[in-house]
Amino acid sequence: MVQIPNTPTSADVARLAGVSRATVSYVLNDTDAVRISEPTRRRVHAAARELGYVPHAAARTLRAGHSRMVLMPAPAVPVGPLYHRFLGELQAALGRLDYTVVQHGAVGQGDEAARAWAELRPVAVLAPGSGLGPHGVAVLKRAGARAVVTLGPARVEGAHALLMDHTVVGHRAAAHLYDRGRRCIGVLLPEEPGLEFFSHPRLTGVRRALNGTDATVTGLPLAYTERAASELAARLPELGLDAVFAYNDEYAMLLMRALEDAGLRVPEDIAVVGADDLMLGRLLRPRLSTVRLELPSGRALAELVDHAVRHPGAEPEVRTVLDATLIHRASS
Repeated sequence: MVQIPNTPTSADVARLAGVSRATVSYVLNDTDAVRISEPTRRRVHAAARELGYVPHAAARTLRAGHSRMVLMPAPAVPVGPLYHRFLGELQAALGRLDYTVVQHGAVGQGDEAARAWAELRPVAVLAPGSGLGPHGVAVLKRAGARAVVTLGPARVEGAHALLMDHTVVGHRAAAHLYDRGRRCIGVLLPEEPGLEFFSHPRLTGVRRALNGTDATVTGLPLAYTERAASELAARLPELGLDAVFAYNDEYAMLLMRALEDAGLRVPEDIAVVGADDLMLGRLLRPRLSTVRLELPSGRALAELVDHAVRHPGAEPEVRTVLDATLIHRASS
């Protein structure tokens, strides 16, 4: 019977599986330079699980010349459940491709943060937001990052770009409200710091959709509190608004409750449209019209990262990954 030390090594895995240490290394590092039969691969993986053996990340990095760490800086702005679900799917898909996903806390912004990320020597960085510039991309690449992928409204020189232009969200909401006969449209602008990254492009989308029409657009700053919503609801009649695009479903539900308390009917007096298509919006009465955001699958994005890591000299890809669909329900 194999004697198992406190800290198992690749030699222990090799003895238990009946193979060489080199074979263990090839299998556990998923190397395709040497052909190894599937039964042998299964035997090695089974032995590693039985012994509780985990490859040493630093040693693997030295052998391969790069790590398997994909760094995902934590978003610097509040994000909703839809974006959290998207990030969760992406992390799971990268894990299935044998990458280790590390989420990094906020350490400044843009190029300043890039220096802190570079210290960890990731093989790839997925940077949300629009703060990272060409200098930060260069810092990461000099530190060994084979792929830098940005998620934001515009591309950054030297990086792969996943374009997420939120003007399409406001455009869909405004076009729907106009088609429903609404001509005086308010747009909620959350006062939470950081949300202007999403709210300002959505307001721009509303204005573009209604440009050249007889409709008017009014920006409505709003804190996410019941008191602020009640004060806004009381002002809406004097503003002459007949519809509100409420930024997202959470703000829409906050406003609808305040409108009800103020004696205003939805949609008879004021139509309301949210965004994100949350389940709670479907349970409201009236049911909430919303803009459903369509993001790529985590698997598709993980495959893009993997391809970029394997081909670091390739021309950076640019993909538009955000689309939106209006879901018409009773609130509009």
